[in-house]
Amino acid sequence: MDISQIYEDLQTLVPKAVIQCHETLKGYVYTQMGGNADIRVVPSTYDEVQSIIKYAVDHNVMITTLGNGSNVVIRDGGIRGIVLQMTNLQEITVSEHTLVAQSGASIIHASQIALQHQLNGLEFACGIPGTVGGALYMNAGAYGGEVADVLLDALVVDSTGQLLTLRKEDMKWGYRQSIFTGGQYTILQARFGLESGEHSSIKEKMDELTFLRESKQPLEYPSCGSVFKRPPNRFAGQLIQESGLQGVRIGGAEVSTKHAGFIVNVDNATASDYIALVAHVRETVREKFGIDLETEVKFIGEE
Repeated sequence: MDISQIYEDLQTLVPKAVIQCHETLKGYVYTQMGGNADIRVVPSTYDEVQSIIKYAVDHNVMITTLGNGSNVVIRDGGIRGIVLQMTNLQEITVSEHTLVAQSGASIIHASQIALQHQLNGLEFACGIPGTVGGALYMNAGAYGGEVADVLLDALVVDSTGQLLTLRKEDMKWGYRQSIFTGGQYTILQARFGLESGEHSSIKEKMDELTFLRESKQPLEYPSCGSVFKRPPNRFAGQLIQESGLQGVRIGGAEVSTKHAGFIVNVDNATASDYIALVAHVRETVREKFGIDLETEVKFIGEE
């Protein structure tokens, strides 16, 4: 289908949404690299999300959902069809022990709101740079906690545009994966079940985790966080460090000298730079240790 026609149709269908044609995505994702979207749409209501998904189904248009792109690399060829970016859906509310967050809200902000209401449970998320939707998608976790521990349910849109509520028990949790990695659902909001606590002790825990993160991670450069999943009984960063790969660079992408598990964008890296460096790291670790590192980062779009 002609891109200009899709653009015109969406302007009529969801006139209040942000709609852009042939828009570069590097300015809208955490890693600051990647190609163009045929159509980028940023909805502000659940109805708009449903309408866009139903349109894509009816017209056989590919649709890709993004948050802030903190754990994805968009290839330099960009993304065909519609990119549905959820970052305008940011509302967070609290009722007693339940925190409800829209999918485009920052998971860090959600942890801060929990602190304000003296609620335990989201401290682990105080340094995770993704959105709530991305955190559910990946079952994000840090320092012994993960989303699956505190989620109650999620309001989603299925692949036909219908609203559904998925319970925590339905979500097929795994290490950095969930039912959402299958691509059948678009997350609208999440409900978290938390517990009452003392403001001072919650803040102390969050301050401790923030210090650990800032002291160990290369936050001064754009990155996807930990590139590789933890292999059985080992740590990816340690294997990379022992392979002598810290500081190795391809183009503008570099294996961090501060934390070997990170690949950072130090000088206008392209996605091709990043992907080539990932491949080099995997090959080197495989040759030295016989361990095949599996990426935690997701690669999307065209070469």
